[in-house]
Amino acid sequence: MADNFAQTVKQQADIVRIVGEYVKLRKSGANWSALCPFHKEKSGSFYLYPGTASYYCFGCHEHGDVFSFVMKMESLSFPEAVRAVATKMGIALPQREFHSAEDAREAGLRRQLLEAHEAATQYFEQSLRSPEAARAREYLSLRGVSSEAIAKFRIGYAPESFNDMRDRLGKFFSEEVLRQSGLFSWKEQEDGSPGPMYARFRRRITFPIANEQGKPIAFTARALDGAEQDPKAGPKYLNSPETPLYTKGQVLFNLDKAKAAIREMDFALLVEGQMDCIRVFMGGIGNVIATSGTAFTEHQVRLLGRFTKRVVLNFDPDQAGANAAEKTIALLVEEGFEVRVVTLEAGLDPDRYIKERGLEAYTAAVRGAARYADYLIERAQALYPGRTPESKVKALNMLLPHIGRVPNPIARSDFAENAAQKLGIDSALLRQELRHAAQQRLASVKTEQPRAVREDERILLCALVLPDADSARALAVERLGENPEWFSALPSAALIEVLVNGPAPESPFDAAPDDASRMLLASALQSAGEEGVTAARVEGALAALRRGYLERRSREIRLDMAKAQQRGDEPMLLRLVQEKIRLDGELKHG
Repeated sequence: MADNFAQTVKQQADIVRIVGEYVKLRKSGANWSALCPFHKEKSGSFYLYPGTASYYCFGCHEHGDVFSFVMKMESLSFPEAVRAVATKMGIALPQREFHSAEDAREAGLRRQLLEAHEAATQYFEQSLRSPEAARAREYLSLRGVSSEAIAKFRIGYAPESFNDMRDRLGKFFSEEVLRQSGLFSWKEQEDGSPGPMYARFRRRITFPIANEQGKPIAFTARALDGAEQDPKAGPKYLNSPETPLYTKGQVLFNLDKAKAAIREMDFALLVEGQMDCIRVFMGGIGNVIATSGTAFTEHQVRLLGRFTKRVVLNFDPDQAGANAAEKTIALLVEEGFEVRVVTLEAGLDPDRYIKERGLEAYTAAVRGAARYADYLIERAQALYPGRTPESKVKALNMLLPHIGRVPNPIARSDFAENAAQKLGIDSALLRQELRHAAQQRLASVKTEQPRAVREDERILLCALVLPDADSARALAVERLGENPEWFSALPSAALIEVLVNGPAPESPFDAAPDDASRMLLASALQSAGEEGVTAARVEGALAALRRGYLERRSREIRLDMAKAQQRGDEPMLLRLVQEKIRLDGELKHG
């Protein structure tokens, strides 16, 4: 969507009206406050700043503009959010424009690839009803996959034919589309050109992988025969390759169906395989998603974080599943997720557990999920059993990286003490090393409370986020740009430097270089008065800032003079005296 249209929508949008559709706003001076919609809280730490058309939460640090708010609340892409805000404000949508012929071609290719995957899904669904698919239907029946689940998840069957699907889809799609779809394979010919296409998936049960809008973009296909029955069967599970539509590690299986339940229940149940996910979902647990057999990634963590910050893990109990769970826990904890882990009895995966024990027992197991710290401690004990000092140290060394990842210092200390107790670490020296290792993380933890900003600092920050044409901003930029030493000692120095040396930010919180700067800016905007920021007020703030610098520099010179006198450095002392006289004169005359 064209940038100029997005800018027009942003300028015309009433952020108070838009946000007010989702949360109950309360007037707070020139701003508005509310309970944050992005995390649970009892007292409102979410603030809306109409003057900059932005928001900030002092609790979870979410921030942005009207588009990012709607993106997070509705789980939309940026273009979708622009359209949504435009619709809410009654702004007519333009016809789609492209920056270049290449952009138009790529958009057309993506549209055709989506259509090709929809056609392939229908082809596989139809093939599952054919006589050839009798074994596939028998397998699904033995696994307890109902006809309702088959229809809901659009499970299908890829027939044995190398050419049938290619010939059928070739009537509607170009060779370029089919080759880029990931649905076909080919061999390179002697001259280096690609050979004839043939079906990538054959004699396999197919599971479509959908995007957030529920449109198929890839497939996972399970072989009917193992290597014992058919040496040419290939891997048990075969996935689509990466395409313009599909990138491994950027999609969560069933998110399209589960996202509403995840947001409503404020937690996601994360399992490994599609069959586990399907079984759990069809049992009535609507907030379940799966990793689709790939390692959990940072991109998936950020994707999931748009819907909840609470996750219950239920990975397979084998060694590979335990290793995957440990890595997934690390990624989630570093991003501030609350994580619990389900360990099912008898080493069963979710699919078999529900089949053998029933959904009620599985639901109880999910409700009783252990804290991830307890799970990791038990895993360390299992990997390094015994009560010898050597085994305790090995278990401790396995846990220390996980302890260090915990963002909250209180939770980190609790984790460390719990580990020491359960591992039976009686040695005072070992306990001291454990506490020291846990405390090392303190240096990187930002305070959760906003610092108070001085009045002159507040006025200047408010001025610097005004439009470029505003005289108050122009004055602040000019004077601070010429005299960076005036603000170098302020807590907000890094933020002021960014705002002074760049254009007026569209989203002020995005311009802040770090979380601490964002909190300072939010604190300044929160305490902004109804009267607004004028050039006259900026002039007064600059004068106060200059005077503070002169007084600070005068104190520094007095100390330097004393040191120069002790050293007997007469030339340096003379220069300092001259500078002191000049500073005193400036302070006297304002």
